[in-house]
Amino acid sequence: FTKGPLKMISPGVVYRRDDDDATHSHQFHQIEGLVVDKNISMADLKGTLDALCRHVFGPDREIRFRPSYFPFTEPSVEVDVSCFNCGGTGCRICKYTGWIEVLGAGLTHPNVLKMSGIDPNEYSGMAFGLGPDR
Repeated sequence: FTKGPLKMISPGVVYRRDDDDATHSHQFHQIEGLVVDKNISMADLKGTLDALCRHVFGPDREIRFRPSYFPFTEPSVEVDVSCFNCGGTGCRICKYTGWIEVLGAGLTHPNVLKMSGIDPNEYSGMAFGLGPDR
């Protein structure tokens, strides 16, 4: 890891044992991202995800961040966008909440960095998984 920051994006198809419903599918596209560098913060993660969601889902889409838990990130968040079908008023697609969950993310857990041979006292990271059609 002596060559500087690590920045990656990995798009692909995911297969899971999910029951299909209005917001979940057993097969869907996902875009995963990882950045490891010095001084990566929650502000970096939030700014990146806000820009990404506005690019993918439209500049006028409302976006919200909710605290969550993933074992490989700390802190962790889930990101929702206002429903494209009802505009946030509530419908079957958004389960009458006005929101659709589109990604999970967080700051890379120090133990994950350690297990990867990266000194968590010197480097930090952020990771996300965006499922636009999930």
